Amino acid sequence: MLIKLKNFVLGNMVAIIAFILAMATIFLVPIDKQYLHYIDYKTISCLFIMSCIISAFKDINFFYAVARHIIIRFNTLRKSYIALITITFVGSMIIANDMALITFLPLGYLVLKETNNEDKEAFVFIMQNIAANLGGMLTPFGNPQNLYIYTKYNIGNAEFMKIMAIPFIVAIILLYLTALFIGDDELVLNRQDIKTSKIKQRVYIFLFVLAIFVVFRYIPLIIGLIVISIMIFLLDRHAFRNVDYSLLMTFVFFFIFSSNLSRIPSVNVFFSNLLDKNIYFTTLLSCQFMSNVPTSILLSKFTENYIPLLYGVNIGGLGTLIASLASLITFRNYAALNPKRIGKYLLLFTFINIIFMAIESIVIMAICLR
Repeated sequence: MLIKLKNFVLGNMVAIIAFILAMATIFLVPIDKQYLHYIDYKTISCLFIMSCIISAFKDINFFYAVARHIIIRFNTLRKSYIALITITFVGSMIIANDMALITFLPLGYLVLKETNNEDKEAFVFIMQNIAANLGGMLTPFGNPQNLYIYTKYNIGNAEFMKIMAIPFIVAIILLYLTALFIGDDELVLNRQDIKTSKIKQRVYIFLFVLAIFVVFRYIPLIIGLIVISIMIFLLDRHAFRNVDYSLLMTFVFFFIFSSNLSRIPSVNVFFSNLLDKNIYFTTLLSCQFMSNVPTSILLSKFTENYIPLLYGVNIGGLGTLIASLASLITFRNYAALNPKRIGKYLLLFTFINIIFMAIESIVIMAICLR
């Protein structure tokens, strides 16, 4: 019993911490009608349907087949690493950073597992996480905080991409330079070809595309939620059991925590004073403690200068584990696979993220905000 409890705590540590933080703020901000507007139900719903589809893909060994294709096509560890980073980076521009991680983290794991390179999991997962966070900053829908700022300040598409172009290019250079830290050993597959259901594969691909249209708001959320849930239920009920409900609750608890924090008068005064001094670094600092999405909502109430705010909430997604809620997806995946290596992962995660944040900040201050 104690072993099961210990494993549960280790596997759900972030959710437990998020719950404690949420409960603590409830004592400071009593429950009222505003609580109904705390949670981004679209984000939770999209995470749910994406998780269902990914779980269904796993059940037909789809990711094994794709991972094998990557290994065969890019037959060295370094080339496969570059392919994984690229697909995650580009994917985040199209389907948003959190969805990109849910979709492509399994590929990273399987490529390493199938070639006996599990010792590289922490590094590869962290770099996929950074690729998702930085890749999504170029487009208004690549990161949720971008969509909020893009809508609130009515920024044009061309202007938006022009603003983010330089840090985006820097991100590409930095990400590909990290390939130098990966060996160029030839990859050898462990097992024979994997069989997968072609019919289910086509259906799940269709559902995945449908989910993307839901994320883009081309299809109403309720329609996508109903259609995808029914189809998955009919084809693979087991997929529902493998949905990461702990991750969904983690997001809910953090929404409550950050929203309550923004309603505390002393917090508002504190950030107002900081914004008067430096918008970019205030935003960067805020993201480290209350995540970039809540930060964008909170600080946008105190400034009309959206350019440093936009830089801050995107680069601010680097740093601590909670700086970007998308990072929790990566952490949950890694913790589930390596519950005894969480401490080392967090140290490496923080170290690499700070390096990326420092370099991007130097460039932004020297070129973009001079």
